[in-house]
Amino acid sequence: MKKRNRIAVIAAACLMALGLTACGNGGDNNSSTASTGSNSAVSSTASTADVSGKVTMSGSTSMEKFCSALIESLKEVYPNIQATAEYTGSGAGVEAVTKKTVDIGNASRALTDEEKAGGLEENIVAIDGIAVVTDKNNTATNLTQQQLSDIYTGKITNWSEVGGPDEAIVVIGREAGSGTRSAFEEILGIEDQCAYAQEVDSTGGVMAKVASTPGAIGYVSLDVIDDSVLTLQLDGVDATEENIKSGDYKLSRPFVMATNGPISEQSEAVQAIFEFINSDAGQEVIKSVGLISAK
Repeated sequence: MKKRNRIAVIAAACLMALGLTACGNGGDNNSSTASTGSNSAVSSTASTADVSGKVTMSGSTSMEKFCSALIESLKEVYPNIQATAEYTGSGAGVEAVTKKTVDIGNASRALTDEEKAGGLEENIVAIDGIAVVTDKNNTATNLTQQQLSDIYTGKITNWSEVGGPDEAIVVIGREAGSGTRSAFEEILGIEDQCAYAQEVDSTGGVMAKVASTPGAIGYVSLDVIDDSVLTLQLDGVDATEENIKSGDYKLSRPFVMATNGPISEQSEAVQAIFEFINSDAGQEVIKSVGLISAK
């Protein structure tokens, strides 16, 4: 009996051990499955579609084309972000973001030291570069900013006055309301003072008109330059992307999206907009509207 009892006890112990091992393995498997399931759930739901919120922008009228394209493209990546922009002028945009009535203040100029000291962050997202072009038979190669201003305001009317041939200057420009025209006149400080011989309603139209008109001069975005025209130096500096980024070529300006404090302190939706701008898709938006990347 004692022998049988010992055998029974040993058998029972073995069965219990097997049961515990099975339970332990089952628990580990369940835990592993739950952990994997949880990770899958996170990875499947963690996406740009989760970022939501409203972002308000106000400011530069010259940035309207860029901001409109940005907002439209943003929807494809962040469908739950509602971004809006008002075009009230750079100064008004800076004032609005300073007062925290908007999230982003758009300015087509650098911020002043005073504005930065007040807590604004100067986030340069793109650079607007403008080239000055003439017909290919022109022998003038360089203009100073003052000479360029004088040509467009009608004070200089013949190329011989600036190192070119004895030929009348035909001043070509963009139509009223053009962002390129606004930028050109604003940078030179000649808003509403230009004496245009002809106003053209597209960049391509300016290129074609200058190329086919003896003595013509025009201004276009840097990215459209080709060998159908001559590109003038400005103050001895070539109009190139490198010279614009370095600040050596002066017929350019930054496009600033100012925030009240660093981007890292802004809402998730605001941070997402800047992340998008720095992405490949955002850089394509910058290029598509004729701007130069600030990266």
